[in-house]
Amino acid sequence: MHSRLLCAMAFAVALAAPHAARAQDSELSKIREEIRQLKEAYEKRIEALEQRLQETEARAGKNPEPAPAQSGAGSAGGNAFNPDVSLILQGTLARSSRDPAAYRISGFVPSGGEVAPPRRGASLSETELVLSANVDPYLRGHLAAALTPDNQVEVEEAYFQTLALGRGLTLKGGRFLSGIGYQNEIHQHAWDFQDAPLAYKAFLGGRLNDDGLQLKWLAPTDLFAELGAELGRGRTFPATDRNRNTAANAWSLFGHVGGDIGASTAWRAGISRLGASPRERGYDDVDSTGTSVRDSFSGTTRLWVVDGVLKWAPEGNATQTSFKLQGEYFRRNENGALTYDAQAASLGTQSGSYRSRQSGWYLQGVYQFMPQWRAGYRYDRLNAGAAGIGLVDSGVLSAADFPVLRGYNPKRNTFMLDWSPSEFSRFRLQFARDYSRAGEWDNQVLVQYIMSLGAHGAHKF
Repeated sequence: MHSRLLCAMAFAVALAAPHAARAQDSELSKIREEIRQLKEAYEKRIEALEQRLQETEARAGKNPEPAPAQSGAGSAGGNAFNPDVSLILQGTLARSSRDPAAYRISGFVPSGGEVAPPRRGASLSETELVLSANVDPYLRGHLAAALTPDNQVEVEEAYFQTLALGRGLTLKGGRFLSGIGYQNEIHQHAWDFQDAPLAYKAFLGGRLNDDGLQLKWLAPTDLFAELGAELGRGRTFPATDRNRNTAANAWSLFGHVGGDIGASTAWRAGISRLGASPRERGYDDVDSTGTSVRDSFSGTTRLWVVDGVLKWAPEGNATQTSFKLQGEYFRRNENGALTYDAQAASLGTQSGSYRSRQSGWYLQGVYQFMPQWRAGYRYDRLNAGAAGIGLVDSGVLSAADFPVLRGYNPKRNTFMLDWSPSEFSRFRLQFARDYSRAGEWDNQVLVQYIMSLGAHGAHKF
């Protein structure tokens, strides 16, 4: 009797064991998954808090602690021989209705930065290599070099920056992205859309980076407030690189203020002024006879930029959901002389007065509706105004001889959806309906990837 009972119990235990083991494995997997999610949430929360701490310290006007100098010959900062190194890999798979190689914004003098739509098919985008380190307790060095889709290497930034001037002052010298506006200082891989707004392409050639000096002052107040001034060589649009001893051919002034609204909302607003004196800034056109000509402008250009950004995240924690609203308004006046057919290939060289007042703006919103997923929309609009061309007003030539400058108001609608498996990678789907070219519309669809390798500092607010 007892032996039968023992056999039955043993048989029941044998049957139950696999089910218990499976239940235990399932419970362990569930616990591991919960631990992984908690670690990921806390890591993102810590990163957000560190970013807020940096911004708060910046608003308080605190300078970073300089690295201690090493004794002996060739002494430098503690990380002088161990710089932060990062590599940003980007690529696209693109499809468009119109040939990207023929892209031009109608109604605006070509800036050289118009070819925003990526080439059709699969291609590499801008790949960026960044090196940054303290030189000594007083200076920091930074290099950002880009490998373009055309297999050319461009130096985006290469500058020194002071660490201990005090009184909220910082001096930067070399080649750097200008502090005007909002998006100009942000590197391309950190943009919320694959390409720049139309206003940046039309007025700044995509973005403004110049060789020169920048002096910035951060006010010692609870409210974030900064003022900046720049003197530059004028090597890129809207200026022209001139062979002269005077180092400054372009200048800019800017100011920004910002703060918090409660624990969930932060904002920043600014105004900027850019001035330059281009000489023989040339561009290609086609005259009334169908002949290709090269015209040029010499004079002054003055650009105003008003920018603003608003960020919202529940209790400042952007890991679950967040929203960002960003916009900028541009207004440019140009006065000087317009030379028709500078190379005398058509009707012969003619010069006359030129004046224009043009504007543009964009507004975009990006909503993170769940962890790792974001959706966004951007609307671009430009106003070419009515250019005053002396050669046309006097009857020497007709408006048909300057088709590029014909009045037109380009616009564009852009939608995007992106997924970030981690803070080091992002995949984006983007669709744009572009009316930049008069009488034509262009559907642009692309898939983009962005991969960040190595140490990379926090992005700007």
